[in-house]
Amino acid sequence: MAGMAIARFPSIVIDCPDPGALAKFYGAMLDWKVDVSSDWADVRAEYGQCISFQQVEGYTPPAWPSQEPPQQMHLDVIVDDLDAAEAAVLDLGATKHPHQPGTSFRVFLDPAGHPFCLCTN
Repeated sequence: MAGMAIARFPSIVIDCPDPGALAKFYGAMLDWKVDVSSDWADVRAEYGQCISFQQVEGYTPPAWPSQEPPQQMHLDVIVDDLDAAEAAVLDLGATKHPHQPGTSFRVFLDPAGHPFCLCTN
């Protein structure tokens, strides 16, 4: 039927070497609930959004901004204060990438090497 969704979008799944560690990082950054099993983990907001993490043997992190290997995806999260958010994610284990192509956002790598951006708009 026209106008009817075929599916709903409950989560995105990110490959990584240690799902529990990466879920704890994003759970702390977003203040979302963390649920960890042996090779899978979820972080979930009270309003239902979810990010999942799956263990991948031989995981190779992306090499942003290069595309060897490609990043394939990244997360943008909105913050009120870039400096305060930067300090907080660095304290959680993120690294600030040396290549910073904009002024209204900052690029970081999570503990597994995935790029993500803290954005003000």
